[in-house]
Order: sequence, then C-alpha cells, then structure tokens
Amino acid sequence: MIAGQIHTLSGASLLLAKSKAYYELLKFRLSFLVAFSCAFGYVLASRTVEPLVLVMLFIGGFLLSGASSIINQIIERDLDKLMGRTMSRPLPSGRVSVNEALALCFVCFLLGVIILSLFTNTLTTVLSVVSMILYAFVYTPLKRVGSIAVFVGAIPGALPPLLGWIASRGAITHEALIIFGIQFIWQFPHFWAIAWVADEDYKKAGFKLLPSGGAKDLNTAIQIMIYTMCLIPLGLLPAAFGITGITSAIVATVCGVLFFAQTFSLMRSGDRRSALKIMFGSFLYLPVVQIAYLLDKL
Repeated sequence: MIAGQIHTLSGASLLLAKSKAYYELLKFRLSFLVAFSCAFGYVLASRTVEPLVLVMLFIGGFLLSGASSIINQIIERDLDKLMGRTMSRPLPSGRVSVNEALALCFVCFLLGVIILSLFTNTLTTVLSVVSMILYAFVYTPLKRVGSIAVFVGAIPGALPPLLGWIASRGAITHEALIIFGIQFIWQFPHFWAIAWVADEDYKKAGFKLLPSGGAKDLNTAIQIMIYTMCLIPLGLLPAAFGITGITSAIVATVCGVLFFAQTFSLMRSGDRRSALKIMFGSFLYLPVVQIAYLLDKL
C-alpha cells in the first residue's frame, strides 16, 4: 500500500516536472505576448469582432510562437550551456531530450497552422509560417554574426499585430503597416537594452547583437536614443490615420517621451543599471500603448 503511494507520488512528480519543462520550452510569457499582439491587431482592424476567430487567432499565434521558441532552443542548446541566464533551460539542463522538444514543436506547429488556416485566411497563415522561419532559421544563427540579427529579428517580432489585422481585413493595408512599423522600431531599443544588460553572458556564447561592433559605448547609447525618439511621432500615426482617437495619441506620446527620457541616463553613465531601466521601460511601453489604442477604438 505504502509502496504504491510512493510510486504514485513519484509518477505525479515526474509528470509535474515534465509539464514545467514543456511550459518553459514554449517560453509561455513571450508566446502569450505574441498572441496578445495578434489579437490586438485583429480587434483594432475589426468593425465587428468575431469571438471565435479572435480566440482561435490567439491560440494559433501562441502555438506557432511556441514552436519558434522551441526550434531556437534546440539550435542553441549547446550555447545555452555557456550562459548563466540560460544554462538551466530544459534542453541544456537535460530535463527534456531533443526528440521530446522536436515532438512538442511539431505538435504546436501542426496545430497552429491548422487552426489559423481554418479560422483566418491563407495570407495570415502563410505569413505566420514565414515569421516562424525568419525567427528560428535566420535570426537565430545570425546572432553570432553581428547586429544585422536585430534587424532580421525585428521583422518576425513586429509581424503579430500585422497578422491580426490581415486576419480581419484579408489584406496588407497602410493601417496594418503603421502598427507593424511601431512594433518594428520598438524592437531596436528593446533588443539592444537586453544585449547591453546580458553582454557578458552573450559574449560567452559569441552573440553579437549590439551595434557599433558590439561595444557598450556612447555610439550604441545614441542609436538606442534615436530609435526610441522615433516612437514618439510613430505613436501618433494611428490617430492621424483615423485608426484610433486623440486619447490614445496622448497616452502614446506620454509613454514615448518617458521611454525616450530613460535613454539620457544611459548616454551619460553607460552603466548596466541605466540599460536595465530602458529594458523594463520597453516591456511596459508596448502593452500600455497597445491597450490604450484598443480602449480608444472600442
């Protein structure tokens, strides 16, 4: 009786450990944000929101983002062992095998493609797969080549709201390009702030994401400042083109100015703490502005 209980407990613990590892493989928080951006684009574009389509778009976007993250981790599993921030991930730590990761990736990819093809349209599905290929098979190896990786990675990083718009309208319109452009430009200060903070770890793996030859210098800080500054006028475009109203334009401007203001500390001091502030500022800027656009539109 007791032996049976112990066996049951160990089996339950194993299942819990595997579930936690799969959860980490999917990079749940990142995949959730990708799915949210897809949903954001869909709602912003829709004259009448279809709840079933919205939910399925969210799920499909989440699954394909998860599949992309798994491929990224499979390719970089040996490099992840070298970095403190990634050595405990499921693959380098041995909690999940490569075959298990591939199986989960295949299931997520297949389900994601089926869901998007059934509930959205061909263009949305095709571009979602293109986004996955760019992230997993182009951006990932380019991280060891140079800062061109940031430009390439910014494309799949900015596609989710555009995909949501296409899921609603069935075409790439100038409004879709506006919301794509905002998220595209946002990627640069976001990526570079992370690369500045994680520079020592990244060097161990040979990642070269910072501009200026990978230097944490004034030139890099100025480039971060310039891209952040560009978000201020870009944030006004949805209101200027009638996608949203004046309230969200004010919110976007305030957020843009506050985000921009954080870059002066980095230019002045060049320290890790200032880069951290920009990194956390980037985490806040995008969801706050997107929620403001949605509330203004609704």
